[in-house]
Amino acid sequence: MDSFTPLTAAIGGTLIGLAAALLWLGNGRIAGIAGIFGNLLPASRNALWRLVFLVCLVLGTFAASRLLPGLGGGEPIRLVEAPADWSIPTPVWLAAAGLLTGLGTRIGNGCTSGHGVCGLARLSVRSLVAVAVFFVVAILTVTITGIV
Repeated sequence: MDSFTPLTAAIGGTLIGLAAALLWLGNGRIAGIAGIFGNLLPASRNALWRLVFLVCLVLGTFAASRLLPGLGGGEPIRLVEAPADWSIPTPVWLAAAGLLTGLGTRIGNGCTSGHGVCGLARLSVRSLVAVAVFFVVAILTVTITGIV
């Protein structure tokens, strides 16, 4: 985590909040990435704005990394190394983590961006509970796996 600075976190948080506010004001939609992505397929009449939002999310990240290379610390870094004694290959852990994250967003009817950014800003009790569950599970995961 050599590249973390409060400045990059503040700029990133501001841009995420701005994007969420623009989507809500312009389209009346909550900017939950899991919901936007999850409801993209099968294609529906609401697919176009979802696709545009996700494409702009990726393009904006790419453009920021090229235009402001020093802001995010340059090239992506590997944040966490898997312990050497792990017998399960890292891709298997990543696939399991992705599946569990997807399952959690379905059960919680949203993800960190939907509940954490938009839901808490709307003072939603359901989002407060969801974010609390996210944090507890993250702490347990880090504690159990020994990562960090």
